[in-house]
Amino acid sequence: MPVSTIQRDTAAWQLQVWVSFLVAAFLCGVGLAWLPGRDIDRAFMVMGYVFCLSAAFVLAKFVRDADKARRSPNAAKADTPMFRWVVWGGFFIAMALTGWGLWQMEINQTYKAFLAVSWLYLITTTFTLAKTLRDTHEADLLEAHAAGRLAAAREA
Repeated sequence: MPVSTIQRDTAAWQLQVWVSFLVAAFLCGVGLAWLPGRDIDRAFMVMGYVFCLSAAFVLAKFVRDADKARRSPNAAKADTPMFRWVVWGGFFIAMALTGWGLWQMEINQTYKAFLAVSWLYLITTTFTLAKTLRDTHEADLLEAHAAGRLAAAREA
C-alpha cells in the first residue's frame, strides 16, 4: 500500500499568518477608534470594514469550494450561479463603498492613507488566514481518513 504524506503548514507560517491578521485588525481598530470627524463617518467606516472583512472570508471560501468541485471528477457544482453573483458582488460592493466612503471623508490625507493601507492589509491577511485555516482543516480530514483506513486494515 503506497504511503502518502499529508502536507501541513509549518508552525512558523501559521504564527506569521495569525500575527499579520491581528496586527492588521489592530491597526484598523486604532485608525477607526481615533478617526477624526463626525460619529456618522466613524460608524460608516466601521460598518464598511466589517462588511469587507466578512465578504473577504466568504469569497475565500467560495473560491476554494469552487476549485475543489472543479477538480473532483464526480462532484456536483459547488454553488448556484446566483450565489456566485452574490458572493463576488458583495465583495466588490463592500470594497467600493468603503473606498468611496474613505475617499469622501473630510480628513487629513495622511490619516486617509493610514486607513486605506491598514484596510487593504486587513483584506489581504484575511485571504491568507482563510487559506491557512482551510488547509489545516483539510489536512486534519485527510489524517482522520487515513487513520480510519489504517484502523480498518488492522481489524481485517
